[in-house]
Amino acid sequence: MAAQDDKLRDYLKRATIDLRHTRQQLRAAEAREREPIAIVSLACRFPGDVNTPEALWRLVVDEVDAVTEFPENRGWDLENLYDPDPDHPGTSYTRHGGFLHDAGEFDPAFFGMSPREALATDPQQRLLLETAWEAIERAGIAPPSLRGSRTGVFAGVMYNDYASRLQPMPAEFEGYLGSGSAGSVASGRVAYTFGLEGPAVTVDTACSSSLVALHLAAQALRSGECTLALAGGVTVMATPNSYVEFSRQRGLAPDGRCKPFAAGADGVGWAEGVGLVVLEKLSDAEANGHPILAVIRGSAINQDGASSQLTAPNGPSQERVIQQALANARLKPGDVDAVEAHGTGTTLGDPIEAQALLATYGQDRDAERPLWLGSVKSNIGHTQAAAGIAGVIKMIEAMRHGVLPKTLHVDQPSEHVDWDAGAVSLLTEARPWPEADRPRRAAVSSFGISGTNAHLILEQAPEPEEVSESEPEPGLPVLLSAKSPQALADQAAQLASHLETHPELEPAEVAAALAGRAHFEHRAGVVAESREDLIAGLRALVEGSDSPHLVRGEAPRRPGKIAFLYSGQGSQRAGMGRELYASYPVFAEAFDAACAALDPHLPQPLKPIVFSEPDTPAAELLHTTQYTQPALFAFHTALHTLITHHGITPDYLTGHSLGEITAAHLAGVLSLENAATLVTTRARLMQQATPGGHMISIDTPHDHPTVQRHLTDRPDGLAIAAINTADSVVVAGDAEACETLVTQLTEEGIRTRRLKVSHAFHSPHMESVLDDFQTTAATLTYQPPSIPVVSNTTGEIATTEQLTDPAYWTQHIRNTVHYHQTIQTLNQHHTTQFVEIGPDTTLTTLTTTQTTATTTPTQRPNQP
Repeated sequence: MAAQDDKLRDYLKRATIDLRHTRQQLRAAEAREREPIAIVSLACRFPGDVNTPEALWRLVVDEVDAVTEFPENRGWDLENLYDPDPDHPGTSYTRHGGFLHDAGEFDPAFFGMSPREALATDPQQRLLLETAWEAIERAGIAPPSLRGSRTGVFAGVMYNDYASRLQPMPAEFEGYLGSGSAGSVASGRVAYTFGLEGPAVTVDTACSSSLVALHLAAQALRSGECTLALAGGVTVMATPNSYVEFSRQRGLAPDGRCKPFAAGADGVGWAEGVGLVVLEKLSDAEANGHPILAVIRGSAINQDGASSQLTAPNGPSQERVIQQALANARLKPGDVDAVEAHGTGTTLGDPIEAQALLATYGQDRDAERPLWLGSVKSNIGHTQAAAGIAGVIKMIEAMRHGVLPKTLHVDQPSEHVDWDAGAVSLLTEARPWPEADRPRRAAVSSFGISGTNAHLILEQAPEPEEVSESEPEPGLPVLLSAKSPQALADQAAQLASHLETHPELEPAEVAAALAGRAHFEHRAGVVAESREDLIAGLRALVEGSDSPHLVRGEAPRRPGKIAFLYSGQGSQRAGMGRELYASYPVFAEAFDAACAALDPHLPQPLKPIVFSEPDTPAAELLHTTQYTQPALFAFHTALHTLITHHGITPDYLTGHSLGEITAAHLAGVLSLENAATLVTTRARLMQQATPGGHMISIDTPHDHPTVQRHLTDRPDGLAIAAINTADSVVVAGDAEACETLVTQLTEEGIRTRRLKVSHAFHSPHMESVLDDFQTTAATLTYQPPSIPVVSNTTGEIATTEQLTDPAYWTQHIRNTVHYHQTIQTLNQHHTTQFVEIGPDTTLTTLTTTQTTATTTPTQRPNQP
């Protein structure tokens, strides 16, 4: 009996644990399904010359009506298109709307398209490309960095009439027009151009397309189908067919203006536009440090089903989609402050929508805090597939500014709506939107003529975590780049104008905002500590004049390679890396790891010696070979780690003497422990080598007759230690032989300089230590390099056999450093950037004279 009780007890324990685990999994799954979605960027084009979200906000708060007459640049038969008679076939009884008058403008080369392909491509696809680029950049992401990522594209598109304008098809468009005009390709072209590998979906639910696209994007993010998403919609009317069609239905406002929920509403006013947002799960946006402009708390879509007519709105369906969105957001109607309505201004649709809002949001709420109702269509018209995204962008800006804008063209609220049936008020005037005891919230509705309804609930962005204020770093570079000189100048002009109209912006803020953008061939940098100097530098770029604050140049058209150069003995200085260690945890961690590997082989800990003040006993130790070489190795590895942490990765590695061991370690040939053993053994033995030698730097080719004669006369006492350039050589060996050579060369007018070293390195003086070094080197483990290393010994790319042979590293101590040939080899391998990893500019100076590539030191003398 007792045994059965124990079995039962064990079973119940297991069942309880399983149940608890199952509940945890269910809670986690439910949390994933409902996780808020962050909107981290906005981009748009709308009527009224609106090219940014900020411009849309200015248009709305300034109560601008952006409706104009038909565009004159589309080939429409304007003389015969308009007729005030609604029954006249083939005509429109309005000649107004909200248009993108520059919709045809496009820079095909920027997106890698030929002019012919661009002309055969629907402007809607082109606008999606432009706004996608802007949206990604405005999120602080360089568009090229998303290539290969699981980024999704969800684009609402309802017009496919561009190809009909090009019939009969011109021969030069054959092969392009099909993909250029297909709605399915609109999202795919964005994904193709940017290299995005998440879902690419084109949505056509008519006027609800863009809001449905946002809903689908949010679902894809929550399910893990993508990690980032572009979502929105676009409308460009290539033909006036929609005007003709709705004229027969008498659905258009004669003046082309939407009058949402107004007594004078008399039809819809067609418009065009494009809008995209960048979406990310809120937790990911916070972790990635992306700007959070607003949060999608919940959304829902549904269908009218078998309603009174195919194209007639369905009030109960609208109520249900609102209720479902609230349920998905876990909110009550009273938790939402305002609704950006579909509000097209039709006498049928507006009353149905208003009654649905009154029946949902208007119930059980304080009459003093009604639901505020408005529509951006009163400003720009009904942008159709882009209508929902226009409302989203407007309400995000409204939340950020704390203002609910006025809805235009409302003489009186519609008498077809029972406004007393709930607490809903029309925004006939702008109102402040104060913060209460909770975040501001707004909903956006979008209903398609297809019967597909969408409702989305936005919430004010969470307050960012407070960070301690610090003085901005002075003189940060403001970086600009473009694909042509004119585009670069235009960009500088726009930025200068923006700074002049936004006096609150500081140069450091501008530099940070531009730092993550893509880099193109034509580049400029403005380094300025004040706004005035920054603007002056930008204006100089526009005018093509010089400025002390401006640097400009052109990057190589052919993609080049980057080589890291690690300095050798003689470049060390007391205190090197001390401030880097204090400022950058990545540097500090790598430096500490190197010291931990080196210290067991040294009489004293390395870090206090490296970070010592000049002219102290510790600094004197730094200049002895036993500590110099380990100190440089630790500094090299830490600085390399810091630089690669910031995204700069080398294609080739090399070094000068000791620096090649660092290169081998960072290429994976030697582990940190094995490299530390090799470096400290090398340093100790070279310190113990035959003393008393000299090293002489000579400004002459290595094959100069005088140099060669002395080498021949003293083969055991003199050698070429390094060939640094075509006209610079270092000779090392016996002190007497070196002095004799110096005297002879001085008489010939050749400049010489004695190096401050304790031994004659890379000369016969090193031969006494080679056997002991070989013994230690033979105990180590070597691996093939993961990055090509250029050999000092040969001046060519080292083979795996060389780098993994202990004898190679043994002879490395004695053999000549062929630095000149090393640089020539790197030039031949299309190196366009040399980066010196070391505490001074020794290798930069040597390299600059031997290449047309850019050579950059990472540290300068007297820079701790």
